[in-house]
Amino acid sequence: MKMSSRGMERLGALGFALGLLALWQVLASAKVISPLFFPSPVRTLEALWSQVTQGQLWEPLGSTVARMAWGWLVASVLGVVLGALIASSTLVRRMTHPLLEFMRPLPASAIIPVAILAFGLSSTMSTSVIAFGSIWPVLLASVQGFSTVDERLREVASVMRFSTLERFVKVSLPSAMPGILAGARVGLSVALILAVVTEMQASLTGIGQNILMAQRSFKTADLYAGVVVLGAIGFVTSAAIQALENRALRWSQHAR
Repeated sequence: MKMSSRGMERLGALGFALGLLALWQVLASAKVISPLFFPSPVRTLEALWSQVTQGQLWEPLGSTVARMAWGWLVASVLGVVLGALIASSTLVRRMTHPLLEFMRPLPASAIIPVAILAFGLSSTMSTSVIAFGSIWPVLLASVQGFSTVDERLREVASVMRFSTLERFVKVSLPSAMPGILAGARVGLSVALILAVVTEMQASLTGIGQNILMAQRSFKTADLYAGVVVLGAIGFVTSAAIQALENRALRWSQHAR
């Protein structure tokens, strides 16, 4: 029986990951780089398992995920609402375009000092920075999605005398949703990065602070374990958004 293309892709991805682990182990065993700075995957997993069994992982993990989720959620809601408002009028799009192009390239890390002045070294500061950095992919995708709704769908909505809310829920949102979720997936990656950066900058409890403390005390196995945890968070959350994106695509096609 032939394996499906999806199965082949998964098998190839698994093989690639195992190959990288094997290469990592070989290089670590050969001591190409000092074990002090380049621990083996076995040592890294041992350090991670120690954190799990001793309960040292759960509070930092929960703090990082909570900050990432709250900042991303605020950014996503604001991004969709503002995107819908901006896309509602060509004049509004033209008026807001210069401001958006000015704000969008600003590195979110550059506003950390401003956020610290405003909110202190707190989780509110972290959430505000995360929201600022992760709103742009969602906002731009929302503007694009709501601006490109099929005119035939708009005409059908007019003929059926849909209210403004019905047009939004039954026509505009299904059409824009695949793009919005694609932007949200990018925003979620940005949110994870900024959660870690703000934890390091403000000494907030989280995986970022754990990594920084491990680096300062030369506990490189713990440092690498923290990086592995961050990778796992990114992988799981991205896969969840991808699944929602696939469902939204089917919803959009059904709505049309």
